[in-house]
Amino acid sequence: MATLSLQNVQKSYGGLQVLHGIDVELEDGGFLVLLGPSGCGKSTLLNLIAGLDDISAGDIRIDGRSVIELAPKDRNIAMVFQSYALYPTMTVERNIGFGLEMRGVNGNERSAAVKQAADLLQISHLLDRRPANLSGGQRQRVAMGRAIVRNPDLFLFDEPLSNLDAKLRAEMRTEIKRLHGRLGTSVVYVTHDQIEAMTLGTKVAVMKGGYIQQFADPQTIYEKPANIFVAGFIGSPSMNFVTGTLTSDGRIARFEASGVRVEIPSNSDEMFDARPAVLGIRPEELKVDDGESAMLTGTIDVVEPTGPDTMVTVRIGEQPIVARLPSRFSGKAGETVGLIAHVNSMSLFDYQTELRVPL
Repeated sequence: MATLSLQNVQKSYGGLQVLHGIDVELEDGGFLVLLGPSGCGKSTLLNLIAGLDDISAGDIRIDGRSVIELAPKDRNIAMVFQSYALYPTMTVERNIGFGLEMRGVNGNERSAAVKQAADLLQISHLLDRRPANLSGGQRQRVAMGRAIVRNPDLFLFDEPLSNLDAKLRAEMRTEIKRLHGRLGTSVVYVTHDQIEAMTLGTKVAVMKGGYIQQFADPQTIYEKPANIFVAGFIGSPSMNFVTGTLTSDGRIARFEASGVRVEIPSNSDEMFDARPAVLGIRPEELKVDDGESAMLTGTIDVVEPTGPDTMVTVRIGEQPIVARLPSRFSGKAGETVGLIAHVNSMSLFDYQTELRVPL
């Protein structure tokens, strides 16, 4: 196991800077997820940690030791790629142990390591097969086994589940979490899937345009997103946003928009006078309340039963709001409905900066 420290890591290609001063600390045995859309720099950052590319500025330290001058083979890391990268002519057993073979590990030690990894991944019955005779999930397990036998300080995963179907992706997610619990080895995991990030990570770095937008544990990112981008990227369906004005007297903050009036207790000394703001409410926090306590009132636009839930789109002025309601919801399109949510579950953002307004 090892700690990982990224200190002001920057990367440029000619005049194009793709990473801007990345600072991240991962504890011993932690699981760091680099999350963001395509082109945000997460795979580039992973390649820098692996030593597959050179950093332009900053430092990368594994277990307190700078590794920027070390070749990949000397960093004691193991990488699992999006493509399985298995040798088609080799058996599963040899694919898993090939790295050890190249390092000169003797046959008995190599066989013991392969058997232990195969038992851990529940693929011992596949050791005599070749990759062409395996399913996608089985191939990914073989790729993970090849990484495990190296007994590295750090595992690096580059979108390892993106080639799998939804059901298999969920199963492999569980396998990776279970594996991390058993091995306790530090992990850096790249994905654009926020479900993977929330379920796997002990820490999540949400990235956009080569910057880290927020670095925190998954629950903090979900409940207190740092800005509108993070709030909208995390959650399915994504957070609802309503544009309006914010007024505060230091004790109560009042947000108002067409069909919306919310009062939020405030501990902030900052005073607001009709400041342009954005209110964020997650669909799962909304409940029907047609009484006087309704915070949002609008017209039902679309009702989408999904089985366990019903997704209801409500038009509030010109703004659509999605509510995840119980399956028994009986409202129809065209009807007026009132909605309420606990104020502690809401987020407020400055309209200009898009940053969270602390109350």
